[in-house]
Amino acid sequence: MDVKAVLSAAATDPQPEAAAPQPVWTIVPGTLADFLATAGTLTLGQRRLIVRQALLVFEQNFAHLPLKVAMHGVNPVQRLRLLQSRLSRQETPDPEWAFHFELQSIFHSVRDLHTGYQLPKPFADAAAFLPFRIEQAGDRYVVTQVNADLLPVGGDLRVGVTVTHWNGVPIGRAATANGERYAGGNLAARHARGLESLTQRALAGHLPPDEEWVVVSYVDLDGKPQELRMPWLVLRRTVPAAPVGGDAPRGVDIEGEQLASIRSFLFEGAGPSNYTATGIFLWRAVETTSGTFGHVRITGFSLGEFTSQAQFVAALQAHVEAFAQIITSLPEDGLILDIRSNPGGHILAGEILLQFLTHRRIQPEPAQMVSSPLNLLLASHTPDYARWRRSLELSVETGAVYSDAFPLSSEEIVNAFGQFYHGPVVLITDARCYSTSDIFAAGFADHAIGTIIGVDDNTGAGGANVVGQADLLDDLRDVPGSPYEPLPAGAAISVAIRRTLRVGDAAGTPLEDLGVVPSVRHRLTVADVLEGNPDLMETAGRELKLLPKRRLKVSVVPGDDALVTHFDTLGLDRIDVYVDGRPRGSVDVVPGAGSLTLPGTGEQVRAEGFLGGELVAVATAFPQAG
Repeated sequence: MDVKAVLSAAATDPQPEAAAPQPVWTIVPGTLADFLATAGTLTLGQRRLIVRQALLVFEQNFAHLPLKVAMHGVNPVQRLRLLQSRLSRQETPDPEWAFHFELQSIFHSVRDLHTGYQLPKPFADAAAFLPFRIEQAGDRYVVTQVNADLLPVGGDLRVGVTVTHWNGVPIGRAATANGERYAGGNLAARHARGLESLTQRALAGHLPPDEEWVVVSYVDLDGKPQELRMPWLVLRRTVPAAPVGGDAPRGVDIEGEQLASIRSFLFEGAGPSNYTATGIFLWRAVETTSGTFGHVRITGFSLGEFTSQAQFVAALQAHVEAFAQIITSLPEDGLILDIRSNPGGHILAGEILLQFLTHRRIQPEPAQMVSSPLNLLLASHTPDYARWRRSLELSVETGAVYSDAFPLSSEEIVNAFGQFYHGPVVLITDARCYSTSDIFAAGFADHAIGTIIGVDDNTGAGGANVVGQADLLDDLRDVPGSPYEPLPAGAAISVAIRRTLRVGDAAGTPLEDLGVVPSVRHRLTVADVLEGNPDLMETAGRELKLLPKRRLKVSVVPGDDALVTHFDTLGLDRIDVYVDGRPRGSVDVVPGAGSLTLPGTGEQVRAEGFLGGELVAVATAFPQAG
């Protein structure tokens, strides 16, 4: 990684740059009922194969199995054995929807979005949808996006109306009941996902809706009760979805990524209009009664697909350069980071950003594998799992349920650049943050970077590295006796292969299901969901005003066998200066500009800022001729 390039980037203004296009969808003529009439071709032998592989990953690879059995009182392994037994006795297969329903019910019972069964074609490339979106604002459920061109003739549903009932059921109760059918590690996550899937769902991970049409009861903008009846419609993917695994460890909500792409297609141009887009970042300055602050929404942590490690490193370098540019261009009085609805992505892409916000050294979250013969086989033949091999071997003798824990991200890389933003920082989360976003939020909390504001009671609570069964098949393809088999007809299974643990004061605590509980709770208002979050920004501004303000800007000019270090400080009383890792000087400071001449030369200067003897800020600079 190139530290100089990041420092140079931070000295220039960020450039608008739209994110890469989301996967493309097309609308299928007809309704969901028409689509389902032609779906379903799995043979009895193919069903038995899928169940056999599902049982294998649950018993041998699933990192959370002991926790899930204890926390949710479930037994997915026994349910799979029973399903396997029934299939072995069948001569004529049951209806295919019944098979998918039972298998998805087993996967969903463990409340883990990483570990899932993706249905075969044609479901794998399809989504059921209604052309509007509903969001919760306090006790109200408000329509926030509408594709009017897809409403039925005479339909007049508009942004801002309040939905009261769904097929005759009060909307809040309908969302909660719907959420119980699906994964989600806590009540907040299940309710959020239940609400989302009322209107859009990717059929790879969700069964089609039971109803062929819905009746939505709502109060229009004039306060009058209205009803909309419309059938479920279907999208088909025209560009393949990104693979689950890859060379770099990923922690991602597969369903969340698909949902984001569906909404990007349905509601094109309906997103926030007062942000500047640079890759996965949306950023702006926001004015509040507490001051003017920077606001950065991180929409995901997936950096793309790569065919080489060099490509991934280049994408990671561009990622950190963009982040450094953005945060250093925004007001220094406070920064609002916002990861709501972020489905995760590459774990390193999340953990690498934490260092830019704190003087503390970042400790990446460690990860464990469950002790099993198959995981030992993987660790013995696959470089990605080799660090876990020794402890997995010892587990035969020690009886340890889990391997030793090792970080998935390089500690050197997540500390390669150091702190760039010295002002106060808050982080906004919701129940749709998942996986790498959970890991990012946990790191933010565990390193005491700032205040966490939640619009829900918890994050999505996904603490793992996810891989596909197809990735495991490839890992052991040349190993004699590998039990993995290709799945038929485009079906897929994903699994949480390594579980992550918290660090700092919460060291050793699993992130899975427990999530990251915010220290401040903000209930979204109607103005928040319709007008760009003004009330949420006010809450964030008040929290930022409670935190200390600091500034540490450093530049270095080489002289005759000396380095002249110029600095501009706030909230500090002493600076210690290191040159190429060795102490070179120290000076007491007052707010404002100052300088310190250091004897000798060097390549890299690190300034450490103190207040009352406590380290509170760091900055890095390279000598540049004045």
